[in-house]
Amino acid sequence: MRVLVVDDEPLVRRSLSRALASQGHEVRDAEDGPSGLEAWLAWRPDAVLIDVLMPGLSGPDVIRAALETKVESPPVMLLMSAFTGEESVQAAMTCGADDFLAKPFPDIFEVVVKLERLHRQKRSV
Repeated sequence: MRVLVVDDEPLVRRSLSRALASQGHEVRDAEDGPSGLEAWLAWRPDAVLIDVLMPGLSGPDVIRAALETKVESPPVMLLMSAFTGEESVQAAMTCGADDFLAKPFPDIFEVVVKLERLHRQKRSV
């Protein structure tokens, strides 16, 4: 699976990238919203893990902009944030994301398993 990780925190990008790569996934990353959108449109990943609050464009803004391009098969989209209040989760999910992840992750490999499960589900529909 081709996975794009978009987060302004280098440790989050590095940790997720390593965990995904260790499970055989091809991974690219971006450090902010504009570079994440550019990578998404150029590379067409199977899944995107994207932070809610980032410089330039927020995660939901990136998702909306990418979906406006009318991609034939949208990737699995997981939003991530340390701000996990109900309002934050609902606001984030209104952009078309498939799920929401709270940071920090108790077990980073659970994130990988969740992403793989959502990818299988989305592709079997």
